[in-house]
Amino acid sequence: MDLIIRNANLPDGRKGFDIGIKDAKIATIETSLPSKANEEIDASGYLASPPFVDAHFHMDATLSIGQPRLNQSGTLLEGIELWGELKPHLTVEAIKERALRYCDMAVARGLLAIRSHVDICDPRLLAVDALLEVKKEVAHYLDLQLVAFPQDGFFRSPDAAILLETALDRGVEVVGGIPHFERTMEDGKESVEALCRIAAERGLRVDMHCDESDDPNSRHIETLTAETVRHGLQGRVTGSHLTSMHSMDNYYVSKLLPLMSEAEMNVVSNPLINITIQGRHDTYPKRRGMTRVPEMMKTGLNVAFGHDCVMDPWYSLGSADMLEVASMGLHVGQMTGVEEMKSCFRAVTEFPAKIMGLEGYGLEKGCNADIVILQAADPIEALRLKPNRLFVIRRGKIIARSQPLQSELELPGRPKLVNFSEILKKY
Repeated sequence: MDLIIRNANLPDGRKGFDIGIKDAKIATIETSLPSKANEEIDASGYLASPPFVDAHFHMDATLSIGQPRLNQSGTLLEGIELWGELKPHLTVEAIKERALRYCDMAVARGLLAIRSHVDICDPRLLAVDALLEVKKEVAHYLDLQLVAFPQDGFFRSPDAAILLETALDRGVEVVGGIPHFERTMEDGKESVEALCRIAAERGLRVDMHCDESDDPNSRHIETLTAETVRHGLQGRVTGSHLTSMHSMDNYYVSKLLPLMSEAEMNVVSNPLINITIQGRHDTYPKRRGMTRVPEMMKTGLNVAFGHDCVMDPWYSLGSADMLEVASMGLHVGQMTGVEEMKSCFRAVTEFPAKIMGLEGYGLEKGCNADIVILQAADPIEALRLKPNRLFVIRRGKIIARSQPLQSELELPGRPKLVNFSEILKKY
């Protein structure tokens, strides 16, 4: 063996297992593995997980906070205005530098696969070129998948149709869209039809910002579902955000969910961003804005959580921590049942991995040896603590490590050291 991880807990509840790694693959998972290895890790009863996956992000804008100014209102519209002000000043070098810094943050957090939407409405396509270069540079430690995103509208933005095709020709892998940002509902519908046709002709996946509003009458997810079936794209299409579903009446949703199931629709909710941007025109009570995650999961749809933004014109916070994202989704969706909480952990691991079509992903024999050791005993404790990533392993090689976190107290008659992941082990 090249590497053995000893005494690890697994996300499915198995405890005290050894993971043997050979030639960048998981060779075996068993108790008391007798083999020796070139290197061994003692997981000490902590959780071994497949790496975190973010199926919805905007890497071209990340870490650009304050350029050219701060978003004083914190609203979506001011964020769009800011991005429009920044675009003329972008350079390939600046985009690459910020993206690579974010990838460093991601690796430290055990986030090893990201799908990033990239704005194609700049005639220079600087962001496309920059992120294609980043994709090559990080390929040995992070999977980066790019979406051709007509951020200013496929019909609304001049030459967006040509620019999108050009971006796909250069190597962008997924067709994106934003139908609710077109000038009319009809234009939005026609943009969905056109973009799905392009994807079908090229054999590509689709991922659209869809119905990202508080409008209960927005119907673009219905159109996207119909076009998915029409073009035989089942399982390859993702509706991102879908926040208008939060405001739709239950009767219409009861019709919509089976249609989405028929199309094998994937869904990405972005809890941190949805909870801060939606409902801004409400007084009280205020709508949460996040789409109907628990209902869609119960229907059998593949639903993931995405980070969406980190320190950019739309969101001034964030740290590449997908457990923070999952925790927000858990709370906003009121998903505190045991199985629901486990599903929230899977919504930042295996569910988005399925959306991206990652091959060899998982924690079973034969999978790629991509593993994160978390300072927590199980997925629910990981959601509670958002713990240190003790080891991040890519293809059997340790690429990041952190020391266990504990606090030293100075309280008479009390234990000196407090390790939050050890508190419940006595019970």
